[in-house]
Amino acid sequence: MKLCTFHLFRDLEEALEMGMDWSLREGYAWAEDKEHCEENGRMLQADISKVSQRAKKRGLPQLGTLGAGNHYAEIQVVDEIFDKHAATKMGLDRIGQVCVMIHSGSRGLGHQVATDALVEMEKAMKRDRIEVNDRQLACAHITSVEGQNYLKGMAAAANYAWVNRSSMTFLTRQAFAKAFKTTPDDLDMHVIYDVSHNIAKVEEHILDGKQHTLLVHRKGSTRAFPPHHPLIPVDYQLTGQPVLIGGTMGTCSYVLTGTSTGFQETFGSTCHGAGRALSRAKARRNLNYEDVLEALAKKGISIRVASPKLVMEEAPESYKNVTEVVNTCHAAGISKKTVRLRPVAVIKG
Repeated sequence: MKLCTFHLFRDLEEALEMGMDWSLREGYAWAEDKEHCEENGRMLQADISKVSQRAKKRGLPQLGTLGAGNHYAEIQVVDEIFDKHAATKMGLDRIGQVCVMIHSGSRGLGHQVATDALVEMEKAMKRDRIEVNDRQLACAHITSVEGQNYLKGMAAAANYAWVNRSSMTFLTRQAFAKAFKTTPDDLDMHVIYDVSHNIAKVEEHILDGKQHTLLVHRKGSTRAFPPHHPLIPVDYQLTGQPVLIGGTMGTCSYVLTGTSTGFQETFGSTCHGAGRALSRAKARRNLNYEDVLEALAKKGISIRVASPKLVMEEAPESYKNVTEVVNTCHAAGISKKTVRLRPVAVIKG
């Protein structure tokens, strides 16, 4: 048992360092999957020594799992195509075509990395006389020891997230292959794109007419780089980076593309989703578990969920209208509508 635990921890630490390269080595991903990941699925500045043992212990049993909250796996169908050229480049070129969207991240490991950093940064703030209005806004100078420790630990958590999603992609491919008695390759189960939405990235941007190296924080937003940007895959150089905008149970999701306007005005960022309209507590008070399930059934949507509480917290009524949010981003020119996807089956962690 001790030997087994040692090997599992060694695998975890290698995954934290290697990201998608670990998934490739272990046979959980296709070579082309890496090309369709932000950062090619690996942040090189990751330093596993900056990830606490507590974080590793939390992450070890959770690798390959969705998690709770707004995380999900959905079987979806293409409902409407807005940009035929971009959609064809992504392989989403037919109304009614089936795809799977997986929304998950670095699980308890990433949460613990952030929690540990808050403690360090609070001390740094006292030392450097930095004041903020909320403890959750704790921060440190980027070049400080605390700032660098967090960025290295966060990069390791991002690598964990890519391994986590690639592991679930592997399991999804195996499930579909078993159900249809064929192979994932014959089913054309290719990764369209894997993009982060809670991360800080060092990037080059134009500010006041001059090029600057900036640390861009995207919390509840997602990267949306334009056509011809060197950091997006060759497949999408003419269309712009795919942007995945997830809905919630029973609502549609969208695939957008990044634009030059967005790169200039929002540092290449757009929305990540609709955002909550009701707090989790208010959703539990105002909504009925059975009513939500009945509404989903009327739409022909199957659901598998861990608890009734989660159904109410994540009901469509708990969120803003995702179509209105996407239309606003499209009208503002910071991202461009490509495809709308309709859910037919939902799995909540």
